[in-house]
Amino acid sequence: MPQTIAVLDFGSQYTQVIARRIRECQVYSKIYHYTTSAEELKQDGVIGIILSGGPSSVFAKNAPIPDRGLFDLGVPVLGICYGIQLMGRLLGGTVAKSTHREYGHGTLKITKPGRLFAKLPRKLRVWNSHGDKLTALPPGFSAIGTTDNSPFAVIEDRRRNFYGIQFHPEVFHTERGVEVIRNFLVNVCGAAQDWTTKDYIKHAIDEIRRTVGKSRVILGLSGGVDSSVAAALIHKAMGKQLTCVFVDNGLLRAGERAAVEKLYGDHFHIDLRVVDASSLFLRRLKGVEEPEQKRKIIGRTFVEVFEKSLKSIGHADFLAQGTLYPDVIESVAIGNNPAALIKSHHNVGGLPERMKLKLLEPLRELFKDEVRAVGAALGLPREVVWRQPFPGPGLGVRVLGEITKAKLEILRQADSILIQEMKATGWYWKVWQSFCVFLPVKSVGVIGDERNYSWVIAVRVVESIDAMTADWTRLPYDLMQKISSRITNEVREVSRVVYDISSKPPATIEWE
Repeated sequence: MPQTIAVLDFGSQYTQVIARRIRECQVYSKIYHYTTSAEELKQDGVIGIILSGGPSSVFAKNAPIPDRGLFDLGVPVLGICYGIQLMGRLLGGTVAKSTHREYGHGTLKITKPGRLFAKLPRKLRVWNSHGDKLTALPPGFSAIGTTDNSPFAVIEDRRRNFYGIQFHPEVFHTERGVEVIRNFLVNVCGAAQDWTTKDYIKHAIDEIRRTVGKSRVILGLSGGVDSSVAAALIHKAMGKQLTCVFVDNGLLRAGERAAVEKLYGDHFHIDLRVVDASSLFLRRLKGVEEPEQKRKIIGRTFVEVFEKSLKSIGHADFLAQGTLYPDVIESVAIGNNPAALIKSHHNVGGLPERMKLKLLEPLRELFKDEVRAVGAALGLPREVVWRQPFPGPGLGVRVLGEITKAKLEILRQADSILIQEMKATGWYWKVWQSFCVFLPVKSVGVIGDERNYSWVIAVRVVESIDAMTADWTRLPYDLMQKISSRITNEVREVSRVVYDISSKPPATIEWE
Protein backbone atom coordinates (compact mmCIF):
# COMPACT_ATOMS: atom_id res chain seq x y z
CA MET A 1 0.00 0.00 0.00
CA PRO A 2 1.11 3.62 -0.57
CA GLN A 3 2.00 5.96 2.26
CA THR A 4 -1.02 6.91 4.38
CA ILE A 5 -2.21 10.21 5.82
CA ALA A 6 -4.66 9.71 8.69
CA VAL A 7 -7.63 12.10 8.95
CA LEU A 8 -9.10 11.93 12.45
CA ASP A 9 -12.82 12.67 12.29
CA PHE A 10 -14.25 14.93 14.99
CA GLY A 11 -17.62 15.25 13.28
CA SER A 12 -16.87 17.92 10.70
CA GLN A 13 -19.15 18.02 7.66
CA TYR A 14 -15.90 18.56 5.72
CA THR A 15 -13.97 15.49 6.94
CA GLN A 16 -14.50 13.61 3.69
CA VAL A 17 -13.58 16.71 1.72
CA ILE A 18 -10.23 16.83 3.53
CA ALA A 19 -9.58 13.19 2.64
CA ARG A 20 -10.54 13.86 -0.97
CA ARG A 21 -8.27 16.90 -1.28
CA ILE A 22 -5.37 14.78 -0.02
CA ARG A 23 -6.00 12.24 -2.75
CA GLU A 24 -6.15 15.01 -5.34
CA CYS A 25 -2.52 15.51 -4.39
CA GLN A 26 -1.88 11.83 -5.25
CA VAL A 27 -1.42 10.87 -1.61
CA TYR A 28 -3.49 8.11 0.00
CA SER A 29 -5.73 9.22 2.88
CA LYS A 30 -7.82 7.26 5.33
CA ILE A 31 -10.48 8.53 7.74
CA TYR A 32 -10.28 7.28 11.33
CA HIS A 33 -12.66 7.76 14.23
CA TYR A 34 -11.23 10.30 16.67
CA THR A 35 -10.91 7.61 19.38
CA THR A 36 -8.48 5.55 17.28
CA SER A 37 -5.45 4.69 19.41
CA ALA A 38 -1.98 5.99 18.64
CA GLU A 39 -0.82 2.38 18.52
CA GLU A 40 -3.27 1.55 15.71
CA LEU A 41 -2.13 4.59 13.74
CA LYS A 42 1.46 3.48 14.24
CA GLN A 43 0.67 -0.06 13.07
CA ASP A 44 -0.98 1.36 9.95
CA GLY A 45 2.25 3.18 9.17
CA VAL A 46 0.73 6.65 8.86
CA ILE A 47 3.24 9.34 7.88
CA GLY A 48 1.08 12.28 8.94
CA ILE A 49 -2.09 13.08 10.87
CA ILE A 50 -4.76 15.70 10.22
CA LEU A 51 -7.22 16.60 12.97
CA SER A 52 -10.49 17.62 11.31
CA GLY A 53 -12.80 20.40 12.34
CA GLY A 54 -16.02 19.60 14.15
CA PRO A 55 -19.21 21.08 15.59
CA SER A 56 -18.10 20.72 19.22
CA SER A 57 -16.44 23.25 21.45
CA VAL A 58 -13.35 22.17 23.38
CA PHE A 59 -15.21 23.48 26.44
CA ALA A 60 -18.14 21.11 25.95
CA LYS A 61 -18.64 18.46 28.63
CA ASN A 62 -18.44 15.62 26.10
CA ALA A 63 -16.00 17.25 23.71
CA PRO A 64 -14.33 14.60 21.50
CA ILE A 65 -10.73 14.10 22.67
CA PRO A 66 -8.23 11.90 20.81
CA ASP A 67 -5.52 9.65 22.21
CA ARG A 68 -2.85 12.10 23.38
CA GLY A 69 -0.24 9.56 22.38
CA LEU A 70 -0.64 10.60 18.75
CA PHE A 71 1.56 13.61 19.54
CA ASP A 72 4.35 11.22 20.56
CA LEU A 73 4.41 9.19 17.34
CA GLY A 74 7.05 11.39 15.76
CA VAL A 75 4.90 12.16 12.69
CA PRO A 76 3.65 15.59 11.54
CA VAL A 77 0.25 16.75 12.79
CA LEU A 78 -2.02 19.41 11.25
CA GLY A 79 -5.01 20.65 13.24
CA ILE A 80 -7.83 22.32 11.29
CA CYS A 81 -10.36 24.59 13.06
CA TYR A 82 -11.48 22.43 16.04
CA GLY A 83 -8.18 20.64 15.47
CA ILE A 84 -6.06 23.73 16.23
CA GLN A 85 -8.11 24.46 19.34
CA LEU A 86 -7.67 20.86 20.45
CA MET A 87 -3.91 21.02 19.90
CA GLY A 88 -3.73 24.26 21.83
CA ARG A 89 -5.65 22.87 24.79
CA LEU A 90 -3.88 19.47 24.90
CA LEU A 91 -0.37 20.80 24.39
CA GLY A 92 -0.39 23.55 26.99
CA GLY A 93 -1.89 26.58 25.26
CA THR A 94 -5.05 28.53 26.08
CA VAL A 95 -8.35 28.54 24.20
CA ALA A 96 -11.17 31.01 24.83
CA LYS A 97 -14.60 31.65 23.46
CA SER A 98 -14.57 34.42 20.84
CA THR A 99 -16.57 37.57 21.48
CA HIS A 100 -18.22 36.89 18.12
CA ARG A 101 -18.32 33.87 15.87
CA GLU A 102 -16.05 34.08 12.83
CA TYR A 103 -17.99 32.53 9.97
CA GLY A 104 -17.59 32.95 6.23
CA HIS A 105 -14.89 34.67 4.24
CA GLY A 106 -11.93 36.28 5.97
CA THR A 107 -8.48 37.55 5.11
CA LEU A 108 -5.45 35.57 6.26
CA LYS A 109 -2.15 37.45 6.53
CA ILE A 110 0.96 35.26 6.47
CA THR A 111 3.81 36.68 8.53
CA LYS A 112 6.17 33.75 7.98
CA PRO A 113 5.50 31.33 5.08
CA GLY A 114 7.62 28.46 6.37
CA ARG A 115 6.97 25.08 4.77
CA LEU A 116 3.18 25.26 5.05
CA PHE A 117 2.76 28.39 2.92
CA ALA A 118 5.80 28.04 0.66
CA LYS A 119 5.34 29.78 -2.71
CA LEU A 120 1.96 31.20 -1.67
CA PRO A 121 0.92 34.88 -1.42
CA ARG A 122 1.27 36.65 1.90
CA LYS A 123 -2.46 37.44 1.87
CA LEU A 124 -5.18 34.85 1.15
CA ARG A 125 -8.97 34.83 1.19
CA VAL A 126 -10.02 31.97 3.48
CA TRP A 127 -13.18 30.38 4.86
CA ASN A 128 -13.78 30.41 8.62
CA SER A 129 -16.30 28.61 10.78
CA HIS A 130 -15.53 28.77 14.49
CA GLY A 131 -16.69 30.22 17.79
CA ASP A 132 -13.58 29.52 19.92
CA LYS A 133 -10.03 30.65 19.29
CA LEU A 134 -6.51 30.17 20.56
CA THR A 135 -5.45 33.00 22.91
CA ALA A 136 -2.08 31.71 24.17
CA LEU A 137 0.37 29.47 22.32
CA PRO A 138 1.47 26.06 23.61
CA PRO A 139 5.20 25.80 24.45
CA GLY A 140 7.35 25.44 21.33
CA PHE A 141 4.82 27.05 18.97
CA SER A 142 5.00 30.36 17.14
CA ALA A 143 2.35 32.28 15.21
CA ILE A 144 2.91 32.58 11.45
CA GLY A 145 -0.51 33.84 10.30
CA THR A 146 -3.30 36.11 11.54
CA THR A 147 -6.88 37.07 10.70
CA ASP A 148 -8.84 40.10 11.90
CA ASN A 149 -10.34 38.05 14.72
CA SER A 150 -7.40 35.84 15.61
CA PRO A 151 -3.71 36.64 16.18
CA PHE A 152 -2.99 32.89 16.16
CA ALA A 153 -4.83 31.84 12.98
CA VAL A 154 -1.81 29.76 11.89
CA ILE A 155 0.70 28.27 14.32
CA GLU A 156 3.69 25.99 13.95
CA ASP A 157 6.12 23.99 16.04
CA ARG A 158 8.78 23.44 13.39
CA ARG A 159 10.86 21.11 15.57
CA ARG A 160 8.02 18.60 16.04
CA ASN A 161 6.32 19.39 12.70
CA PHE A 162 3.06 20.36 14.40
CA TYR A 163 0.83 22.89 12.64
CA GLY A 164 -2.55 24.42 13.36
CA ILE A 165 -4.81 26.51 11.13
CA GLN A 166 -8.03 28.21 12.18
CA PHE A 167 -9.58 28.27 8.69
CA HIS A 168 -10.74 25.48 6.33
CA PRO A 169 -8.25 24.90 3.47
CA GLU A 170 -10.27 21.97 2.10
CA VAL A 171 -13.28 23.97 0.88
CA PHE A 172 -13.38 25.76 -2.46
CA HIS A 173 -14.14 29.05 -0.70
CA THR A 174 -10.53 29.16 0.53
CA GLU A 175 -8.12 30.62 -1.99
CA ARG A 176 -5.37 28.11 -2.91
CA GLY A 177 -6.39 25.87 -0.02
CA VAL A 178 -5.38 22.66 -1.82
CA GLU A 179 -1.85 24.07 -2.15
CA VAL A 180 -1.72 24.54 1.63
CA ILE A 181 -2.71 20.88 2.05
CA ARG A 182 -0.17 19.80 -0.59
CA ASN A 183 2.58 21.73 1.21
CA PHE A 184 1.76 19.87 4.42
CA LEU A 185 1.81 16.53 2.61
CA VAL A 186 4.96 17.07 0.57
CA ASN A 187 7.04 19.70 2.41
CA VAL A 188 6.21 18.60 5.95
CA CYS A 189 5.29 14.87 5.75
CA GLY A 190 7.57 14.04 2.84
CA ALA A 191 4.79 12.16 1.03
CA ALA A 192 5.87 10.51 -2.21
CA GLN A 193 2.61 11.31 -4.12
CA ASP A 194 2.35 7.68 -5.24
CA TRP A 195 -1.45 7.25 -5.16
CA THR A 196 -2.12 6.76 -8.90
CA THR A 197 -4.87 4.98 -10.82
CA LYS A 198 -2.43 2.52 -12.39
CA ASP A 199 -0.91 1.59 -9.05
CA TYR A 200 -4.34 1.28 -7.46
CA ILE A 201 -5.59 -1.13 -10.15
CA LYS A 202 -2.52 -3.32 -9.74
CA HIS A 203 -2.92 -3.32 -5.97
CA ALA A 204 -6.67 -4.02 -6.21
CA ILE A 205 -6.26 -6.93 -8.64
CA ASP A 206 -3.56 -8.50 -6.46
CA GLU A 207 -5.78 -8.05 -3.39
CA ILE A 208 -8.85 -9.55 -5.12
CA ARG A 209 -6.85 -12.59 -6.25
CA ARG A 210 -5.34 -13.03 -2.80
CA THR A 211 -8.73 -12.71 -1.10
CA VAL A 212 -10.85 -14.77 -3.50
CA GLY A 213 -8.41 -17.48 -4.54
CA LYS A 214 -10.29 -20.08 -6.56
CA SER A 215 -13.70 -19.19 -5.12
CA ARG A 216 -16.68 -17.92 -7.05
CA VAL A 217 -17.96 -14.34 -6.86
CA ILE A 218 -21.42 -12.95 -7.58
CA LEU A 219 -22.00 -9.25 -8.07
CA GLY A 220 -25.14 -7.17 -8.19
CA LEU A 221 -24.85 -5.23 -11.43
CA SER A 222 -27.02 -2.13 -11.72
CA GLY A 223 -25.40 -0.65 -14.80
CA GLY A 224 -24.26 2.39 -12.83
CA VAL A 225 -20.67 3.55 -12.57
CA ASP A 226 -19.87 1.88 -9.25
CA SER A 227 -21.11 -1.64 -9.95
CA SER A 228 -19.82 -1.48 -13.55
CA VAL A 229 -16.30 -0.58 -12.49
CA ALA A 230 -16.40 -3.18 -9.71
CA ALA A 231 -17.47 -5.79 -12.28
CA ALA A 232 -14.73 -4.80 -14.74
CA LEU A 233 -12.09 -4.85 -12.02
CA ILE A 234 -13.11 -8.22 -10.62
CA HIS A 235 -13.54 -9.69 -14.12
CA LYS A 236 -10.01 -8.57 -14.99
CA ALA A 237 -8.74 -10.25 -11.84
CA MET A 238 -10.87 -13.41 -11.80
CA GLY A 239 -12.40 -13.88 -15.29
CA LYS A 240 -15.01 -16.67 -15.34
CA GLN A 241 -15.06 -16.88 -11.55
CA LEU A 242 -17.36 -13.84 -11.62
CA THR A 243 -21.10 -14.03 -12.23
CA CYS A 244 -23.10 -10.80 -12.38
CA VAL A 245 -26.74 -10.66 -11.35
CA PHE A 246 -28.92 -7.82 -12.61
CA VAL A 247 -32.05 -7.39 -10.52
CA ASP A 248 -34.99 -5.68 -12.17
CA ASN A 249 -36.60 -4.24 -9.06
CA GLY A 250 -39.27 -2.27 -10.87
CA LEU A 251 -37.54 0.95 -9.79
CA LEU A 252 -35.35 1.36 -12.86
CA ARG A 253 -35.23 4.16 -15.41
CA ALA A 254 -36.60 3.76 -18.93
CA GLY A 255 -34.66 1.22 -21.02
CA GLU A 256 -32.19 0.43 -18.26
CA ARG A 257 -32.58 -3.34 -18.24
CA ALA A 258 -32.10 -3.69 -22.02
CA ALA A 259 -29.01 -1.46 -21.97
CA VAL A 260 -27.36 -3.56 -19.25
CA GLU A 261 -28.07 -6.83 -21.05
CA LYS A 262 -26.64 -5.51 -24.31
CA LEU A 263 -23.44 -4.03 -22.86
CA TYR A 264 -22.39 -6.64 -20.30
CA GLY A 265 -23.84 -9.80 -21.72
CA ASP A 266 -23.34 -9.23 -25.45
CA HIS A 267 -20.35 -6.89 -25.54
CA PHE A 268 -18.17 -7.78 -22.55
CA HIS A 269 -19.28 -11.43 -22.44
CA ILE A 270 -19.57 -11.41 -18.67
CA ASP A 271 -21.67 -14.21 -17.17
CA LEU A 272 -24.83 -12.13 -16.64
CA ARG A 273 -28.05 -13.41 -15.05
CA VAL A 274 -31.16 -11.20 -15.16
CA VAL A 275 -33.76 -11.61 -12.39
CA ASP A 276 -37.17 -9.93 -12.73
CA ALA A 277 -38.26 -9.22 -9.16
CA SER A 278 -40.24 -6.05 -9.87
CA SER A 279 -43.53 -7.43 -8.53
CA LEU A 280 -41.90 -8.52 -5.26
CA PHE A 281 -40.28 -5.11 -4.63
CA LEU A 282 -43.43 -3.12 -5.40
CA ARG A 283 -45.55 -5.42 -3.23
CA ARG A 284 -43.17 -4.97 -0.29
CA LEU A 285 -43.17 -1.18 -0.78
CA LYS A 286 -46.94 -0.79 -0.98
CA GLY A 287 -48.16 1.87 1.44
CA VAL A 288 -44.63 2.76 2.65
CA GLU A 289 -43.85 6.50 2.70
CA GLU A 290 -40.91 6.98 5.09
CA PRO A 291 -37.58 7.24 3.16
CA GLU A 292 -35.38 5.19 5.49
CA GLN A 293 -38.02 2.47 5.68
CA LYS A 294 -38.09 2.36 1.87
CA ARG A 295 -34.31 1.97 1.75
CA LYS A 296 -34.34 -0.83 4.31
CA ILE A 297 -37.11 -2.73 2.53
CA ILE A 298 -35.31 -2.40 -0.79
CA GLY A 299 -32.05 -3.48 0.80
CA ARG A 300 -33.52 -6.54 2.51
CA THR A 301 -35.41 -7.58 -0.60
CA PHE A 302 -32.29 -7.11 -2.70
CA VAL A 303 -30.39 -9.51 -0.44
CA GLU A 304 -33.24 -12.04 -0.54
CA VAL A 305 -33.27 -12.02 -4.34
CA PHE A 306 -29.56 -12.69 -4.28
CA GLU A 307 -30.09 -15.64 -1.98
CA LYS A 308 -32.51 -17.20 -4.41
CA SER A 309 -30.28 -16.47 -7.40
CA LEU A 310 -27.55 -18.57 -5.82
CA LYS A 311 -29.57 -21.69 -6.52
CA SER A 312 -29.30 -21.21 -10.28
CA ILE A 313 -25.70 -20.02 -10.16
CA GLY A 314 -24.36 -22.75 -7.94
CA HIS A 315 -22.01 -22.34 -5.00
CA ALA A 316 -20.39 -18.95 -4.46
CA ASP A 317 -18.28 -17.71 -1.56
CA PHE A 318 -18.25 -13.96 -2.18
CA LEU A 319 -20.84 -11.27 -2.84
CA ALA A 320 -19.22 -8.28 -4.54
CA GLN A 321 -20.61 -4.76 -4.29
CA GLY A 322 -19.66 -1.34 -5.65
CA THR A 323 -19.46 0.30 -2.23
CA LEU A 324 -17.53 3.59 -2.25
CA TYR A 325 -15.68 5.38 0.53
CA PRO A 326 -18.41 8.03 1.08
CA ASP A 327 -20.94 5.18 1.43
CA VAL A 328 -18.83 3.62 4.17
CA ILE A 329 -18.40 6.88 6.08
CA GLU A 330 -21.99 8.15 5.73
CA SER A 331 -23.44 4.81 6.81
CA VAL A 332 -21.69 4.80 10.18
CA ALA A 333 -24.23 5.53 12.90
CA ILE A 334 -23.91 8.32 15.45
CA GLY A 335 -22.81 5.91 18.16
CA ASN A 336 -19.66 5.08 16.24
CA ASN A 337 -19.03 8.43 14.60
CA PRO A 338 -19.50 11.99 15.83
CA ALA A 339 -21.02 13.01 12.50
CA ALA A 340 -24.76 12.53 12.20
CA LEU A 341 -26.14 9.68 10.14
CA ILE A 342 -27.06 11.16 6.76
CA LYS A 343 -28.68 8.15 5.15
CA SER A 344 -28.29 4.41 5.03
CA HIS A 345 -26.98 2.64 1.96
CA HIS A 346 -28.33 -0.78 1.11
CA ASN A 347 -24.93 -1.83 -0.23
CA VAL A 348 -23.08 -1.27 3.04
CA GLY A 349 -23.07 -3.39 6.13
CA GLY A 350 -23.21 -6.99 7.19
CA LEU A 351 -24.96 -9.72 5.26
CA PRO A 352 -27.31 -12.25 6.88
CA GLU A 353 -25.31 -15.12 8.33
CA ARG A 354 -27.53 -17.64 6.53
CA MET A 355 -26.16 -16.45 3.20
CA LYS A 356 -22.74 -17.72 4.16
CA LEU A 357 -21.18 -15.23 1.79
CA LYS A 358 -18.17 -13.04 2.39
CA LEU A 359 -18.31 -9.43 1.23
CA LEU A 360 -15.97 -8.24 -1.52
CA GLU A 361 -15.88 -4.45 -1.97
CA PRO A 362 -12.93 -3.55 -4.21
CA LEU A 363 -13.88 0.15 -4.46
CA ARG A 364 -14.53 0.92 -0.81
CA GLU A 365 -11.34 3.00 -0.57
CA LEU A 366 -12.28 5.25 -3.49
CA PHE A 367 -14.20 8.46 -4.07
CA LYS A 368 -16.45 8.77 -7.13
CA ASP A 369 -14.02 10.56 -9.43
CA GLU A 370 -11.34 7.98 -8.59
CA VAL A 371 -13.78 5.24 -9.58
CA ARG A 372 -14.35 6.94 -12.93
CA ALA A 373 -10.60 7.09 -13.51
CA VAL A 374 -10.30 3.37 -12.75
CA GLY A 375 -13.18 2.59 -15.12
CA ALA A 376 -11.59 4.56 -17.96
CA ALA A 377 -8.25 2.83 -17.39
CA LEU A 378 -10.03 -0.55 -17.55
CA GLY A 379 -11.54 0.32 -20.95
CA LEU A 380 -15.17 0.91 -20.04
CA PRO A 381 -17.03 3.15 -22.55
CA ARG A 382 -17.58 6.85 -21.85
CA GLU A 383 -21.34 6.33 -21.51
CA VAL A 384 -20.70 4.07 -18.54
CA VAL A 385 -17.70 5.79 -16.94
CA TRP A 386 -19.32 9.22 -17.04
CA ARG A 387 -22.84 8.06 -16.37
CA GLN A 388 -24.36 10.17 -13.67
CA PRO A 389 -24.79 8.64 -10.20
CA PHE A 390 -28.01 6.73 -9.60
CA PRO A 391 -29.06 5.74 -6.07
CA GLY A 392 -29.06 2.08 -5.09
CA PRO A 393 -32.79 2.20 -4.22
CA GLY A 394 -33.41 3.63 -7.70
CA LEU A 395 -36.59 5.59 -8.35
CA GLY A 396 -37.83 4.34 -4.99
CA VAL A 397 -36.29 7.42 -3.38
CA ARG A 398 -37.28 9.75 -6.21
CA VAL A 399 -40.99 9.07 -5.85
CA LEU A 400 -41.76 10.95 -2.67
CA GLY A 401 -44.35 9.32 -0.48
CA GLU A 402 -46.02 6.04 -1.43
CA ILE A 403 -44.64 4.25 -4.49
CA THR A 404 -47.05 2.98 -7.12
CA LYS A 405 -46.57 1.57 -10.60
CA ALA A 406 -48.41 4.55 -12.11
CA LYS A 407 -46.25 7.12 -10.33
CA LEU A 408 -43.08 5.29 -11.38
CA GLU A 409 -44.17 5.35 -15.01
CA ILE A 410 -44.87 9.09 -14.86
CA LEU A 411 -41.44 9.68 -13.35
CA ARG A 412 -39.72 7.47 -15.95
CA GLN A 413 -41.26 9.44 -18.80
CA ALA A 414 -40.33 12.79 -17.28
CA ASP A 415 -36.81 11.66 -16.40
CA SER A 416 -36.27 10.25 -19.89
CA ILE A 417 -37.18 13.62 -21.42
CA LEU A 418 -34.79 15.44 -19.08
CA ILE A 419 -31.89 13.11 -19.92
CA GLN A 420 -32.61 13.36 -23.66
CA GLU A 421 -32.43 17.15 -23.57
CA MET A 422 -29.39 17.21 -21.30
CA LYS A 423 -27.49 14.89 -23.65
CA ALA A 424 -28.68 16.66 -26.82
CA THR A 425 -27.24 19.96 -25.55
CA GLY A 426 -24.08 18.45 -24.02
CA TRP A 427 -25.07 19.52 -20.52
CA TYR A 428 -25.36 15.92 -19.33
CA TRP A 429 -21.58 15.56 -19.43
CA LYS A 430 -20.92 18.91 -17.74
CA VAL A 431 -22.86 18.36 -14.51
CA TRP A 432 -22.63 15.86 -11.67
CA GLN A 433 -26.25 14.77 -11.65
CA SER A 434 -29.55 15.60 -13.36
CA PHE A 435 -32.81 13.87 -12.53
CA CYS A 436 -36.53 14.28 -11.91
CA VAL A 437 -38.39 13.81 -8.64
CA PHE A 438 -42.09 12.92 -8.39
CA LEU A 439 -43.77 15.17 -5.82
CA PRO A 440 -46.88 13.84 -4.05
CA VAL A 441 -48.84 17.05 -4.67
CA LYS A 442 -51.23 18.07 -7.42
CA SER A 443 -51.45 21.42 -9.13
CA VAL A 444 -54.00 23.06 -11.40
CA GLY A 445 -53.02 23.38 -15.04
CA VAL A 446 -54.65 23.99 -18.41
CA ILE A 447 -54.45 21.72 -21.46
CA GLY A 448 -56.22 23.28 -24.41
CA ASP A 449 -59.40 24.73 -22.89
CA GLU A 450 -59.65 22.11 -20.19
CA ARG A 451 -58.71 22.38 -16.55
CA ASN A 452 -56.04 19.83 -15.61
CA TYR A 453 -55.43 18.91 -11.97
CA SER A 454 -52.26 16.79 -12.10
CA TRP A 455 -48.93 15.93 -10.50
CA VAL A 456 -45.82 18.08 -10.03
CA ILE A 457 -42.31 17.09 -11.17
CA ALA A 458 -39.19 18.67 -9.67
CA VAL A 459 -36.03 18.87 -11.77
CA ARG A 460 -32.73 18.61 -9.88
CA VAL A 461 -29.42 19.43 -11.62
CA VAL A 462 -26.25 19.88 -9.57
CA GLU A 463 -22.54 20.46 -10.01
CA SER A 464 -20.05 18.69 -7.76
CA ILE A 465 -16.67 17.00 -7.69
CA ASP A 466 -17.15 14.34 -5.02
CA ALA A 467 -20.80 14.69 -3.88
CA MET A 468 -19.64 15.92 -0.47
CA THR A 469 -20.72 19.41 -1.47
CA ALA A 470 -22.84 20.44 -4.46
CA ASP A 471 -24.31 23.54 -6.02
CA TRP A 472 -27.40 23.80 -8.21
CA THR A 473 -26.64 24.26 -11.91
CA ARG A 474 -27.56 27.47 -13.72
CA LEU A 475 -28.94 25.87 -16.88
CA PRO A 476 -29.71 28.16 -19.83
CA TYR A 477 -33.28 29.46 -19.65
CA ASP A 478 -34.13 28.18 -23.11
CA LEU A 479 -33.05 24.66 -22.11
CA MET A 480 -35.06 24.81 -18.88
CA GLN A 481 -38.07 26.03 -20.85
CA LYS A 482 -37.79 23.19 -23.36
CA ILE A 483 -37.47 20.56 -20.62
CA SER A 484 -40.52 21.92 -18.81
CA SER A 485 -42.54 22.27 -21.99
CA ARG A 486 -41.80 18.74 -23.16
CA ILE A 487 -42.62 17.17 -19.79
CA THR A 488 -45.94 18.98 -19.38
CA ASN A 489 -46.92 18.34 -23.01
CA GLU A 490 -45.77 14.73 -23.34
CA VAL A 491 -46.58 13.43 -19.86
CA ARG A 492 -50.28 14.16 -19.52
CA GLU A 493 -50.34 13.34 -15.81
CA VAL A 494 -48.00 16.27 -15.06
CA SER A 495 -49.30 19.84 -14.88
CA ARG A 496 -46.28 21.66 -13.45
CA VAL A 497 -42.47 21.46 -13.42
CA VAL A 498 -40.34 23.17 -10.75
CA TYR A 499 -36.56 23.61 -10.58
CA ASP A 500 -34.65 22.83 -7.37
CA ILE A 501 -32.18 25.62 -6.48
CA SER A 502 -30.91 24.14 -3.18
CA SER A 503 -27.20 23.55 -2.59
CA LYS A 504 -25.52 20.85 -0.45
CA PRO A 505 -25.25 21.69 2.36
CA PRO A 506 -27.84 22.41 3.69
CA ALA A 507 -29.84 20.16 1.35
CA THR A 508 -28.72 16.73 0.17
CA ILE A 509 -28.49 15.94 -3.54
CA GLU A 510 -31.29 13.36 -3.47
CA TRP A 511 -34.62 14.41 -1.98
CA GLU A 512 -34.89 11.27 0.15
